[in-house]
Amino acid sequence: MATELIENKLKLLPEKPGCYLMKDINGKVIYVGKSKNLKNRVRSYFKSKQVGRRAELVKEIRDYDIITVSTDKEAFLLEITLIKKYQPYYNVQLKQGTGYPYIEITKEHDPQTRLTSVIRKDGGYYFGPYPNVYAAQATLKFIQKVFPLRRCSGNQGRPCLYYHMGQCLGACFKKVPKSEYDSQIKKIKSFLNGDIASVKQELTNKMMTASENLEFERAGEIRDQLKYIEETVEKQKIISNDGTQRDIFNFYVDKSWISIQIFFLRQAKLLRRETRMFPLTDINDPEDEFTSFIAQFYNQKNHVLPKEVLVPEGLDNESLAEVLKVAVRTPKRGQKKSLLDMAEENAKLKLDDKFRLLELGNRKTKGAQKEIFDALNLPYGHIIESFDHSHIQGADPVSALVVFKDGEPDKTSYRKFKLKGEVEHQNMADELRNTREVVRRRYGRLLREHKRMPDLILMDGGQIQVEACEDVLRNELNLNIPVAGMVKDDKHRTNHLLYGDPTNGEEFRMIPMDPKSQGFYLMTRIQDEVHRFAITFHRRTHAKNALSSKLDSIKGIGPKSRNKLLREFGSLKKIKEASIDDLRAAGLSLTQAQTVKLTL
Repeated sequence: MATELIENKLKLLPEKPGCYLMKDINGKVIYVGKSKNLKNRVRSYFKSKQVGRRAELVKEIRDYDIITVSTDKEAFLLEITLIKKYQPYYNVQLKQGTGYPYIEITKEHDPQTRLTSVIRKDGGYYFGPYPNVYAAQATLKFIQKVFPLRRCSGNQGRPCLYYHMGQCLGACFKKVPKSEYDSQIKKIKSFLNGDIASVKQELTNKMMTASENLEFERAGEIRDQLKYIEETVEKQKIISNDGTQRDIFNFYVDKSWISIQIFFLRQAKLLRRETRMFPLTDINDPEDEFTSFIAQFYNQKNHVLPKEVLVPEGLDNESLAEVLKVAVRTPKRGQKKSLLDMAEENAKLKLDDKFRLLELGNRKTKGAQKEIFDALNLPYGHIIESFDHSHIQGADPVSALVVFKDGEPDKTSYRKFKLKGEVEHQNMADELRNTREVVRRRYGRLLREHKRMPDLILMDGGQIQVEACEDVLRNELNLNIPVAGMVKDDKHRTNHLLYGDPTNGEEFRMIPMDPKSQGFYLMTRIQDEVHRFAITFHRRTHAKNALSSKLDSIKGIGPKSRNKLLREFGSLKKIKEASIDDLRAAGLSLTQAQTVKLTL
């Protein structure tokens, strides 16, 4: 149901292309979309029946903004910028990069070959990505042996070790002609583009020779090199008639979900594939979300644009090509059309598998989280945060925060806090001070950075901890986030939620949770996870501080020397085992190294 504010704004919508920003009750942007006709698109959210993810979105919308542009291309670009800026909850959050390495030939005065996971616009040549990391590493080593460029850091006035091994052209002590580099680079590019027949034949001959000479270890090394090269450079059979670098996108939609399949063709071979699946926000126009996905896909750091992108019919190929700055085509027949159909078939298979697991998964995650909110008589919220403290007799107090989104841990959002209060024996007053400190730091920072607040905070404790948290939120930060306590019984087992809001006349009450319910399971899982995270953090902090204290007691070892030892060895045991030379290599003087050995 649209509010009066939205109803009035709908009457003023222009029939122009642009982007729209949907906002929740706190004014936070929760969805960004684009359209060729803002009037028709935005009105459709409030003037027709919604289902699935879009229905969830509409329930949370309390306001919206629009930004008009001149062309659909401009809307594409603006949408990408706005999604990156606001990170809206209901937009698909694309992962940064693939995690696969590339082999790079650097663009330098003295170029080198290396593995990298980040693609930069620096003029270098990038090959990959390679799904088999170990094979890529072995292939790089092979290239550096057979087609050497530079292995050292540059001019140092004398030949480096790699030069003596035949793996460096000598930039360490002389000027290497550009023509020599160009010749090697040409061979490397040809090799990585699939022309490996001559190299394979040479390696095979060397392997046979080594075997005949009974040098079986050497023959085994060459056999492994051949295997790695085959896995990296000629991993798949030829499936295309030309060597054009191209990516193939297709999709399949069912039950308000979209499955997207991406094929990556390099050197006429299917190098790898990726699948992305997510619930649709706009089920009436899946092609629009599919197009936006492709535009955002190449905005990620590790996705290199090919020479050509193939897509199914029904898209605005011209606008997409303008945004990507590469050819975007829809094949009608032949081999490319077959590959496009194969991508759609794979997208369907993946989505069918997803549905078989989705119902059970939702009961254990989102359904479980809904049970917790229902028990507290609160509207469903996506984010739950929980704190726990840890210390040993007051020493090295720390706190940890875990975050659960729709019933699943979001470990990238976990946070650690070193607390200021350190006393001989922590009592309840100190525990409450720790609670107030960490709540103040966490949500004060979210306020300053204009980040999204959680929908519920679960404290590991009873009424006193909950009241301390609420006091900081309400009276210091002016925030109205629901806070509940996870209460244990006399056998130290969680069995109730404690909830109430005395500021609104609501007394605290114990809310039982069915021990056999998914909600109870999620509550105990959150409590166990925050406790584990806090304990792990405290152990590391305490061990490091204990080591620092031990080193501080050694005469002649100051803070700088102590930090050098900590960085180099990390533990007291390793420092004890280190030789005088090892200690000196870490940055200590001879006298300091001898003192450490005598003291420890």
